[in-house]
Formats: sequence, C-alpha cells, structure tokens
Amino acid sequence: MLNYLVYLLTFVIGSIWGLLYSYKLHGEPYIVDSKLDAKTCIISIVGWNLGINSGSIILGGIGFLLAGFVMGERPGYGRKETAIGLVVAIIVYLAHLKW
Repeated sequence: MLNYLVYLLTFVIGSIWGLLYSYKLHGEPYIVDSKLDAKTCIISIVGWNLGINSGSIILGGIGFLLAGFVMGERPGYGRKETAIGLVVAIIVYLAHLKW
C-alpha cells in the first residue's frame, strides 16, 4: 500500500513540476507544438520504463516523477512524448515476459 502512495505522490509532484516548467518555457497562449521534443521524449521513455518495469520502490518513484513531469505540461505539449514513452515501456514489459 505504501508503494502506491509513493507512486501517486511522486506523479503529482512531477505533474506540478512539469506544468511550472512548461509555463516558464512557453509563455504564449494555447498553441499546439507539432514537433517532437527529443529531450522530453527521452525523459518520458526513461520515466515510464522505470515506473513500470523496475521492481524497486525508489526507482519506480523516480520513474513516475519523470513520467508525471512530461504528462503535466501545458495542454498541447508532451502528448506525443508520453505516448512514445508508454509504448516503449509496454514493449519492454512484454519482451521481459517472453524471456
């Protein structure tokens, strides 16, 4: 039960952190950024892989912090990166089941 509380708290903290970062980076009103941001894509891939595939509460918490950071960005930003991170993490999880 403590694991889920840690994961939830770190995800919420990461979401708030990502929202603050996104407002600082993009000051303009709602504009959808159509290009893929490589930096947040890497953060999302690492975060979702740590959150889903690690067996440690500490690494899982760090992973959900990073995943929440990307998901918590302003509307229109981070959606592609989150989808890529989730797909890669699910593929790694399924590949791990095969081995």
